[in-house]
Amino acid sequence: MTSAYVPPEVWTWEQEKDSGGRFASINRPVAGPTHVKALPVGTHRFQLYSLATPNGNKAAIMFEELLSAGHSAAEYDAWLIQIGDGDQFSSGFVEVNPNSKIPALMDHGTEPPTRVFESGAILVYLAEQFGAFLPQDAPARTECLSWLFWQMGSAPFLGGGFGHFYSYAPEKLEYPINRYAMEAKRQLDVLDRHLAGSAYLAGDAYTIADIATWPWYGQLVLGRLYDAATFLDVESYENVLRWAQEIDARPAVRRGCMVNRTSGDPAEQLHERHDASDFELRTEDKRDGGKA
Repeated sequence: MTSAYVPPEVWTWEQEKDSGGRFASINRPVAGPTHVKALPVGTHRFQLYSLATPNGNKAAIMFEELLSAGHSAAEYDAWLIQIGDGDQFSSGFVEVNPNSKIPALMDHGTEPPTRVFESGAILVYLAEQFGAFLPQDAPARTECLSWLFWQMGSAPFLGGGFGHFYSYAPEKLEYPINRYAMEAKRQLDVLDRHLAGSAYLAGDAYTIADIATWPWYGQLVLGRLYDAATFLDVESYENVLRWAQEIDARPAVRRGCMVNRTSGDPAEQLHERHDASDFELRTEDKRDGGKA
């Protein structure tokens, strides 16, 4: 396979700016804020700043699962961060997450308030705060954390690798699509072999490992990511599909996927979440109708 591209001696940002792509306008090779803007703060202890991407889904699902399990102190405000508009580069957001990625969390129940960034860290933090969805038994806890970190390390190859080149790149390129399709299928096979003998990732109990992994791999096999279900032959991963469907049926998962969602059915979009009643009263179909 040949290519006309010859890398320059020193890479500059101009190469990326000129290459296009769906996210070219917000990607940059430097950190830090681009503008001064404080983040809003609601009435609850926990303030979530996010968008309903797979990584954003994790935090919202965790909060809804905690509330569903009876942990009323897990009430939270969820504020929409429009990454396409560069909200993640505001001074307020960078103070919470210097990496400028969603989700980001502030816990105002501590003195001083505690910031938590990276989706896996948020899941562990909340699990430890409430003693839920993270096994206490040492072997089971270790298995749970192993799968959690497997997801954190593997998903960039699925999203930034396969998803980018298959769905978002300005042109279809055979080599990267083949390379990352192979890796995506290898990862699905890892999951499928494991779930052949295990109800959930860490055993018989639903944990933060499942909450972290489902928004990526569960939604992939359910046909909700990258329009790639046929291309990747996801139906051949029967154990992953069984696991994905079981988690998809959980009411807390359905609610969590609505939080900070800005695409698809307006009845499934809750741009901001400040109270449990918002799922009934403030979805975008009702707001558009002038009822909220």
